[in-house]
Amino acid sequence: MQSRKRLGDLLVEAGVITNDQLDYALTNKSRDEKLGDFLIRENYLTEQQLIEVLEFQLGIPHINLNQYSIEPELLQLVPAELAKRANIMPIRREKNRLFIAMADPMDYFAIEEVRMATGCQIETSIAAKDDLYRTITKYYDLQESMEAALTDLGVTAPEAQPEITDEESPIVRLVNQIIANGVAQRASDIHFDPQETEFRVRYRVDGQLRTERSLPKHMQNMLAARVKIMGGLNITENRVPQDGRIKTTVNFKPIDIRLSTLPTIFGEKIVMRILDLSNAATDVDKLGLNSKNEQLFRNMIARPNGIVLITGPTGSGKSTTLYAALSHLNKEGVNIITVEDPVEYQLDGINQIQVKEEVGLTFAAGLRSILRQDPDIVMIGEIRDLETAEIATRASLTGHLVLSTLHTNSAVESISRLHDMGIEPFLISSSLVGVVAQRLVRKVCRDCGKTVPATDREKEIFAEVGMTVSTVNRGRGCPACNHTGYRGRLAIHEILPVDRTIKDFILQRTSVNLIRNYMKEAGYHTLVEDGLLKVLEGYTTTEEVLHVATVE
Repeated sequence: MQSRKRLGDLLVEAGVITNDQLDYALTNKSRDEKLGDFLIRENYLTEQQLIEVLEFQLGIPHINLNQYSIEPELLQLVPAELAKRANIMPIRREKNRLFIAMADPMDYFAIEEVRMATGCQIETSIAAKDDLYRTITKYYDLQESMEAALTDLGVTAPEAQPEITDEESPIVRLVNQIIANGVAQRASDIHFDPQETEFRVRYRVDGQLRTERSLPKHMQNMLAARVKIMGGLNITENRVPQDGRIKTTVNFKPIDIRLSTLPTIFGEKIVMRILDLSNAATDVDKLGLNSKNEQLFRNMIARPNGIVLITGPTGSGKSTTLYAALSHLNKEGVNIITVEDPVEYQLDGINQIQVKEEVGLTFAAGLRSILRQDPDIVMIGEIRDLETAEIATRASLTGHLVLSTLHTNSAVESISRLHDMGIEPFLISSSLVGVVAQRLVRKVCRDCGKTVPATDREKEIFAEVGMTVSTVNRGRGCPACNHTGYRGRLAIHEILPVDRTIKDFILQRTSVNLIRNYMKEAGYHTLVEDGLLKVLEGYTTTEEVLHVATVE
């Protein structure tokens, strides 16, 4: 056993943190929170720095769990309950020596507990916390649920299908585990993709889809039926698309899931959009707006009346921006009513209406009723047609602030989109307060990001928009980011406030290019410029920005 040096002293000795930061952490962290976790949360150090200090000072190797194939006998040796509680993963065994990976190799109680439980001599190594969490979830939960489900389906005759409503049945446990594993990997969507000979489970993490595993074809109908039961859908109907929602908890966190089914030639494709309620951005500060854009946005939503539009393709974070604006405006003396399809996040103190086309409750019908409910602020999930656009415009002209989304590529194009829908230019110019266009780009991983010289092509791209660049930040890939070099996402924005000049342009039906030129002269950033500024600040890469926006 190593000499019992305390983690704080090791970090100060290594020069990673100062004595003041250590004192601050020790006085402010909660009793059951580990010092390392607090320091990482407060951005005093990265997980990679913590691992490097422990590796160097204690002489304990740092490993990447992706490279290990865990034997089933090890999972029998260390019980799941102990692995999860102590946050350890057995990786291999040599005679009486058991090698384990753990996030905190100075947790001597956990090491002793594993030694007592297994009767082996314990050899420790360090692994990133997320890497451990993913591996424990994958092997202990998903693998076991999968084997149990396969065994169960193997022994059950097709006509006597296993129970898909019994919480203890293997199929139910497998679906729960697929969802829990998705949450562990920070997936935004889980796809069940039926193929001709197999059934794929895919996760979308930070905007990128990847296949997690392929299941036997005969499990397809059972899994689909179970998911549909959870979402309150009709399990006998598989010829038409259906939508539903699932409310569940994973690791004591409330998770809301939007469910969508679609009949394909090989069976029903199911997509689950995970809405992690604990991670929802409920503050304008957390939207990643630069200081100038944040001020413009705050001025827009502070207006007593008018329309504020958020535009961008599906999955570009429009709803998050809208909800952050609503949370900011949600005060005691304000009546806020929304009409959405579907209601994504439920907000306290706000009246939210769910669109139900089948009973005639459309956006337009809901909006008409809302205006009789004495609202101050109205949020419409999306302006899809002329009728909704007209009512929204009239509502904004009669003293209401209206927030909504529109599917267009840039802020300027929203004006021509409203023209195309059939709204008169004088109505647009008198009601529109401003437009925010946004996209999501992946953030460079904090743990493995390194400053490197910019390429010649990058210098050209920056020069085209009048900027210069010499170095950029790039991720090398590490266990924390699953070797992608990216972890998490942030938004890039283009904000167009409708001032006197823009109002005149709208009335004269001026071309999009003229309005763009005016934006440049007035100093408003386009999506690409905002993205490239975030590249200069080291948040993302040029490839990511050009992946979602084009240089005008």
